[in-house]
Amino acid sequence: TAKHFAVHSGPESQRHRFDAWVSETDFHETYLPAFEALVTEAKVYSVMSSYNRLFGTPTSCNTRTLVDILRGKWKFNGYVVSDCWAISDIYSFHKFVPEATQAVSLTLKAGCDLTCGNEYVNLIEALNRGYISENDLNVALKRLFTARFKLGMFDPPTKVKYASIPVTAYNTEAHNKLAREVARQSIVLLKNENNTLPVSKKIRKVAVIGPYANDTTVLLGNYNGIPSNPVTVLKGIQNKVGKGTRVSFAQGVEKPEVHAQGKNPENAAVLGLEALSVAKTSDIVVFIGGISPDLEGEELNLNVPGFMGGDRTSLDLPQNQVDLLIKLKATGKPIVLILTNGSALAVNWADENLPAIIEAWYPGQEGGNAVADVLFGDYNPAGRLPVTFYKSVDDLPAFEDYSMKGRTYKYFTSTPLYAFGYGLSFTSFDYQKALVQNPVLSKIDSISLSVMVSNSGNYDGDEVIQVYVKQPGDGKNNPIKSLIAFERISFLKGETKNVSFSIPVSRLRHYDPEISDYAVSEGSYEILIGSSSDDIKLKCTVSVK
Repeated sequence: TAKHFAVHSGPESQRHRFDAWVSETDFHETYLPAFEALVTEAKVYSVMSSYNRLFGTPTSCNTRTLVDILRGKWKFNGYVVSDCWAISDIYSFHKFVPEATQAVSLTLKAGCDLTCGNEYVNLIEALNRGYISENDLNVALKRLFTARFKLGMFDPPTKVKYASIPVTAYNTEAHNKLAREVARQSIVLLKNENNTLPVSKKIRKVAVIGPYANDTTVLLGNYNGIPSNPVTVLKGIQNKVGKGTRVSFAQGVEKPEVHAQGKNPENAAVLGLEALSVAKTSDIVVFIGGISPDLEGEELNLNVPGFMGGDRTSLDLPQNQVDLLIKLKATGKPIVLILTNGSALAVNWADENLPAIIEAWYPGQEGGNAVADVLFGDYNPAGRLPVTFYKSVDDLPAFEDYSMKGRTYKYFTSTPLYAFGYGLSFTSFDYQKALVQNPVLSKIDSISLSVMVSNSGNYDGDEVIQVYVKQPGDGKNNPIKSLIAFERISFLKGETKNVSFSIPVSRLRHYDPEISDYAVSEGSYEILIGSSSDDIKLKCTVSVK
């Protein structure tokens, strides 16, 4: 199920009544493409509408998105489901119609086949009143039962491959290895001054400090299963080092979600003193901080500094963590900061003052082992940021403003803390040559691009080669640049590879308001090749005739 369609959803406090208005350019270039790819390329069989209104109409009964675009333009033939109780929002909060019978009539006719809720009990009354026809019901029923037939729900278990999976196939060692590898590949190295990382396995005293060091909550995000043996970062470090290495743990500060910031100074003082004591007797400090899913999520009953109801009111690292890091730095011990978070953090003090920073996200059941693999050099990180890390929330427009102006690498004109696509490695890569085989193209061609890259450092590792484009001309709505391709390539130490890309010219498209559709403009396009959106190594041009 692809969700939530579309322009989801507004501030958490307004999610059931928010009305999103965006320009046609932003709508087509930012908010629709992911759904278009999921429908036309990934062939999802279900799409979920969102809670909000879009251009004044609730998305669960929005004929422009569900009929004209989804089923008309994209030829979607699966079923649509509402977000949970979103159909009730149509009359309870949006006040789009006065009561349930009218709401379910609108949603059914717009192609919302299934409710995540109980609102569709009102369809019988809607039929009796003549708001809908029996055929309207049959259209939705056919889509829903087709999905159930495809899942084998009416076949004997012997004919359904999913029904014969034994319990012994769950929670296997192979699954643990996969979880660990996924986590390792996602980790992003944000800073590594003076080759602080990897840490030598010969180190004898490691201080593990921080509110999330021994916390399984930050492994899992939300909407997750419950693993039988989740590995915290503390446990991962303990698993990694030998018997001759002492690993000491201190929480150091309270987690923001326990509402303890500034409310229990005695306990905070005890935690902080313990952390400083542990740090002073160690060779290195590994601090696991950041935020947790209990702070950022759906409609949370929470109001602490920096967070409100599941939204972020600040991008900053919680202040008590920064205060402790300042004190830990004063001990003179090298500090590695490991971040847990599902959205961008403004770690400005840490970036200016700490030698090494690792972005771990919410890394899953094997997250602690994966972090330890990176920390001690058994895995060379190559994750890249899929979002921009800004220096401050003040760098961004208001959250209620859904315009893309001033947002993301495509439209942000200030300097970010860490750019989209950014990520370091223990090794280094040289970009030597870019060649376009066919610099003059028609609109049905593909760009044949090759890039010569060498691993010039001392470790085997992966490089993520990113290809961006600048649109021709000086159109006021043109993005600064747009990502059109990338490849993650493994290199042995000293190895050189010629990496090839075949990029359809259709990826150069933009939204043309004069024709109310996508178009590829004729003209000269600048192709930018680099290791992140703000680290362009090579440039070349192609012309579209």
